[in-house]
Amino acid sequence: MGHNMQSHIQQKLQAAFAPVHLEVINESYQHNVPAGSESHFKVVLVSELFENKRMVGRHREIYAILADELAGSIHALALHTYTPTEWEGLADTALNSPACRGGGKTNG
Repeated sequence: MGHNMQSHIQQKLQAAFAPVHLEVINESYQHNVPAGSESHFKVVLVSELFENKRMVGRHREIYAILADELAGSIHALALHTYTPTEWEGLADTALNSPACRGGGKTNG
């Protein structure tokens, strides 16, 4: 299927949540699945529709939208859902914290 499932998910979520920010990342390669699989996805979704909704409710809405896909080829969805305000707060935190990937240290 190539990247069809990925863009398919993106389109559905785009239509449903009108997100400020949306990332759909295929993480299947990290799992023990055949090459080219599209079974494990990470979704980062920032939408104003999430205001005043608990995490569980947000996730339930996404699962409902992608019910067919989850019944079929998708085995796992890692969901990261935020309101625009939460997302901005997160961006601030991320920018202010030092990189922790072990890079940048020259005196090693």
